[in-house]
Amino acid sequence: MPHSSTSSAAQPSRRTLLAAGAGVTAAALATGTASARETSGAPDDDTLRSLVSRMSLEEKVGQLFVTRVYGHSATDPDPADADANLKELGVRTAAELIAKYRVGGVIYFAWAHNTRDPHQIAALSDGIQRASLAAERGLPVLISTDQEHGAVARVGAPATLFPGAMAVGAGGSRSDARALGRISGAELRALGIRQDYAPDADVNVDPANPVIGVRSFGSEPAAVAGLVAAQVAGYQGSGVAACAKHFPGHGDTAVDSHTGFPVITHSRAEWARLDAPPFRAAIEAGVDVIMTAHLMVPALDDSGDPATLSRPILTGLLRDELGYDGVVITDSLAMEGVRTKYGDDRVPVLALKAGVDQLLNPPDLGLAWNAVLTAVREGELTEARLEESVLRVLRLKARLGLFRDPYTSRREVARTVGCRAHLAAADRIAERTTTLLVNEGGLLPLSRRRTPRLLVAGADPASPTGTTGPPTGVLAEALTELGFTATALSTGTSPSAAVVARAVAAAGDADAVVVATYNVTAGSRQAALVRELAATGRPVVAVAVRNPYDVAHLPGAPAVLAAYGWTDVEVRAAARVIAGRVRPRGKLPVPVPRADDPAAVLLPVGHGLSYRA
Repeated sequence: MPHSSTSSAAQPSRRTLLAAGAGVTAAALATGTASARETSGAPDDDTLRSLVSRMSLEEKVGQLFVTRVYGHSATDPDPADADANLKELGVRTAAELIAKYRVGGVIYFAWAHNTRDPHQIAALSDGIQRASLAAERGLPVLISTDQEHGAVARVGAPATLFPGAMAVGAGGSRSDARALGRISGAELRALGIRQDYAPDADVNVDPANPVIGVRSFGSEPAAVAGLVAAQVAGYQGSGVAACAKHFPGHGDTAVDSHTGFPVITHSRAEWARLDAPPFRAAIEAGVDVIMTAHLMVPALDDSGDPATLSRPILTGLLRDELGYDGVVITDSLAMEGVRTKYGDDRVPVLALKAGVDQLLNPPDLGLAWNAVLTAVREGELTEARLEESVLRVLRLKARLGLFRDPYTSRREVARTVGCRAHLAAADRIAERTTTLLVNEGGLLPLSRRRTPRLLVAGADPASPTGTTGPPTGVLAEALTELGFTATALSTGTSPSAAVVARAVAAAGDADAVVVATYNVTAGSRQAALVRELAATGRPVVAVAVRNPYDVAHLPGAPAVLAAYGWTDVEVRAAARVIAGRVRPRGKLPVPVPRADDPAAVLLPVGHGLSYRA
């Protein structure tokens, strides 16, 4: 039964559009060998190969690109978004983008104004599909996003937001990881998003890692591998392509590949022991997509090239040794890590030569698209090489049902996205992740009778999706709902002496203080805030809303919790633990080093306190 449209007009079916176009795609589908999959609308491999053989070179090149586009609508974006598209992409709308470049994929970002609300997202997805399928030899578009949850999420409330990977690692439940993928996948699919760049398969062995951190499930390869495989199964069981990233591993670097060029110094044996297990597990779980890392691993390839451009790593290691034959996608080609050695015209060509299938978000799409086209015409790349990747991309689209029905259903959006059962599941998972690190004198749980008045101070980092928070406000509201009288006072990530003094004065009217901390380091003003508040004699509870490593810099706090994230679901769970509504059950998935000696361990993997029954 065809889905209803998110727009007022009736949605043409996939086969209606193909037949109306009377183009090569329709002919290829019509003459394909009948199979069980094809009878349900999915073309088989012979049909896809026939389709590829009839595509123009320009269409083949286009299928390999996944690009951003500004705007909430495929045909009628806001004027500022149309201007941004014209400046960066040379077109005004998503529909024009597809007509010009025949791109195989589009990635959604909140900052590109693609993700205002569920019905708008679904309508945008449908508009993109209509634009592509209405073209001669039109193909469905693979729409993607970064919905890792926790610190990285592009689709916000009212969609269900879950704890991030390190929180799930603290919970340690593969069942929870699978449920997260299944529910998130169902919601993304309802929105027309069929490819999610999750889970993060990096093993975070460097506490100073500025780009992975809480995006990783933890520091133990076997534990990370189990959770990665479970989440892959969850997403793909809901009909959304999962993506294990960032191969060959981004967990041991102090450099952010968005802004620099990291070098991983692991030996080949260390890589096999530390970095490889989660990717092996993802491949064994049948992961649809693996994303490359813009970093150098001399033990795997000493050419000086980033892994994204390394044939020894992507073809020799990933394809030949690990046996992976799914889609390989680059990390964003706008990141500095891949642009330090070669120009933006050379990077996409070299990535394809290395073994990549999808080229993600080049800074200059026209330059990159034409560079690949020229490389084929001049013989640097063969058309057969392009066809290998196009076939992998089309196989994925077929597996995801995009040839059968690429459109969304308004009823399915309303029924699925942010439904009560999904929100309740997120709350339950979050409750199993909150980790009690310090609890001197049994301070926690706080008593409504002994400490009824609470001051909630601290950092208020912006929500990853812009739709939740601020954390101090959410904490105060949740604690008030739990029977306390809580007042919020945002003090920021670097409170001045005047702000600290204001918080100390406010603590005088409270029976206890809760402080949200965010990425505390040696000499941090947040640590000074906690010390000054503790000096008032009021009980102080610190809630690390991102890195659990904060605890090493907060010796003045008699109670410390790790929430691993600052979206509402994680903050509300921490409030329930503070109030004793639930017992803390999380265990550290990473070791916390000492502040005075980073080589020594303050709290080991597996540390986590609880309350007496």
